[in-house]
Amino acid sequence: MGTSVQVTPLCGVYNENPLSYLVSIDSFNFLIDCGWNDHFDPTLLHPLSKVASTIDAVLVSHPDTLHLGALPYAMKQLGLNAPVYATEPVYRLGLLTMYEQFLSRKQISEFDLFTLDDIDSAFQVMTRLTYSQNHHLTGKGEGIVIAPHVAGHLLGGTMWKITKDGEDVIYAVDLNHRKERHLNGTVLASFVRPAVLITDAYNALNNQPYRRGEKENEFGETIKKTLGAGGNVLLPVDTVGRVLELILTLEQYWTDKSLNYPIFFLTYVASSTIDYVKSFLEWMSDSIAKSFEQNRENPFLLKHVRFCISKSELDNAPDGPKVVLASMASLEVGFSHDIFVEWATDAKNLVLFTERGQFASLARILQADPPPKAVKVTMSRRVPLVGDELIAYEEEQNRIKKEEALKATLIKEEESKASQSADINASDPMVIDVSKTLASPDVAGQHSAGYRDILIDGFVPPSASVAPMFPFYENTFDWDDFGEVINPDDYVIKDEDMDQTGMHVGGNLDGKFDEGSASLILDTKPSKVVSNELTVHVKCSLIYMDFEGRSDGRSIKSILSQVAPLKLVLVHGSAEATEHLKQHCLKHVCPHVYAPHIEETIDVTSDLCAYKVQLSEKLMSNVLFKKLGDYEIAWVDAEVGKTDSGMLSLLPCSNAAPLHKSVLVGDLKMADFKQFLASKGVQVEFAGGALRCGEYVTIRKVGDASQKGGGSGLQQILIEGPLCEDYYKIRDYLYSQFFLL
Repeated sequence: MGTSVQVTPLCGVYNENPLSYLVSIDSFNFLIDCGWNDHFDPTLLHPLSKVASTIDAVLVSHPDTLHLGALPYAMKQLGLNAPVYATEPVYRLGLLTMYEQFLSRKQISEFDLFTLDDIDSAFQVMTRLTYSQNHHLTGKGEGIVIAPHVAGHLLGGTMWKITKDGEDVIYAVDLNHRKERHLNGTVLASFVRPAVLITDAYNALNNQPYRRGEKENEFGETIKKTLGAGGNVLLPVDTVGRVLELILTLEQYWTDKSLNYPIFFLTYVASSTIDYVKSFLEWMSDSIAKSFEQNRENPFLLKHVRFCISKSELDNAPDGPKVVLASMASLEVGFSHDIFVEWATDAKNLVLFTERGQFASLARILQADPPPKAVKVTMSRRVPLVGDELIAYEEEQNRIKKEEALKATLIKEEESKASQSADINASDPMVIDVSKTLASPDVAGQHSAGYRDILIDGFVPPSASVAPMFPFYENTFDWDDFGEVINPDDYVIKDEDMDQTGMHVGGNLDGKFDEGSASLILDTKPSKVVSNELTVHVKCSLIYMDFEGRSDGRSIKSILSQVAPLKLVLVHGSAEATEHLKQHCLKHVCPHVYAPHIEETIDVTSDLCAYKVQLSEKLMSNVLFKKLGDYEIAWVDAEVGKTDSGMLSLLPCSNAAPLHKSVLVGDLKMADFKQFLASKGVQVEFAGGALRCGEYVTIRKVGDASQKGGGSGLQQILIEGPLCEDYYKIRDYLYSQFFLL
């Protein structure tokens, strides 16, 4: 029996709801993604609440709300208590995403699902990993290895590989195979025949006809046309995700066209976002990393984009056409919601959507075809309390403070009495419990529970006295020949103290936060939320252009054919898209395709039989290893037997081992071999998919015709041409690229 694997969707199947899935590997429970949406409806998390306490580890794939938005709430309210694993950008940018969500809602409602402290607590337990880093779990997860790999959709975005006993379970959602301005494409196609692949059907029905250059040019021209006509352009964006690609695209277009219209990036954490992103160049595309290494060029040293952290900064900007990238992309809350209400009634303006709006959100409603001519919106704002409301609020706060002070005093008295009683029982009869003669609670606060009043033998103090003499405090300090002994630990600034300081400034673990956001958090003026419903007549232009950064349906099908998993699980997509991709994969990818419903557990345990065997010392002492890069390889001829403890073991053969044919080990990239031959003075060129070497010799790669989808399985390299000096010379060059075993 292979490694036991069970998958249970908790949210995000047969629809576009947030992503959250329970994956159990030999009774070790992974929660992969813990998402929420911009509605923050607790009923979506009901399935998660049933299993939260059984989770052993959490894996987070992307730094947006749909993948990690429920993490603070689940840890505070649902009993989730497990280590969390993510890449460094997912950790940092995810933190900013949650700050933005909290601040946006705190401005328009009495939001109480989680606080900034809850966000910090959730992210403090994150273990950060780098791409391709194998992390070995311990304890209950002994033998399981997890590793993040490039997903390509968002900065730091991850597809997770979970390995146990040689079998791979891969979780890969929201992938992008295309290389973009700031991101490399996914590496999913490099994995061949994993035991289980969990992927999404979100884009299964969408095909993208554009090439990147054409799409970006149309994007820029659309914006330029609106600005030229005197209108403003609003781009509702996420906090830290796809907005980065949009910013670089606008920067490049503004530079190429020499435009001087202002561009504003408006979120509560705009400055912090760009500051962090500047330091994440090693997580970005190869071209960005190479440019920085050679010329120290950082693409996020922006020349045309200005950062705003409050609506007032935008309102105070000079009049005239402008471009504003504002949160949130759903238009449910945030700056984009307020700006839309202001600009929607002007026909010259444009709202340009670059991603599909979340289900049932205002953005999704506006993306309908045809779009609505009017929409109802709720406008909310926080205003300070005045008059009778302020007086009533202050009276209530004073009452609460008095109650808390009284409770604290009573608790202190009880503790003091208990401590004094313990001291009296253990010390000299002359020591009298002074707390029994205290006149009032106020006086009690002046005496510490650790101090004793020393009385003269035979003196009886009056019952009404507070203290019959000055208290004597015993000096417990240690001294040596040089004076008082100093404990260095008393003067060390601990990390947790620094963390607490950072929290008070706005929750950021580094204590680094936008001043405007910090002032909002620290603003303790009494206030209330005032709401009113409006009907907005939509006269502005509404355009949708796909800049989601996800592979389209055609590309997804091609990648799945190359990967050819033994078993495939489909999640996160509309019912139509899920069923479409399921039927395609059943015909062209693998015979075992599953699309489970919410809380439906499916068993995707491998059908392969696996056995654990020991390599006996007698066998290994006769094995000759040869170095192969970072590894050592060897032929092993053995027989299976049992040890005294009943374990299976590989033992030396009882008969002489057969002779082995020579084997060339390694892989050859034709482009690299072309450069190698050129460095040796051989005239070489690609022609018809083959490598022409000199005048007579041709080298070509031929895949195994029986392999599905043209994957990277067994391949042959053919060398063709007449037997001549050039033939043997090129053959020797070819053999030199491999290891001989």
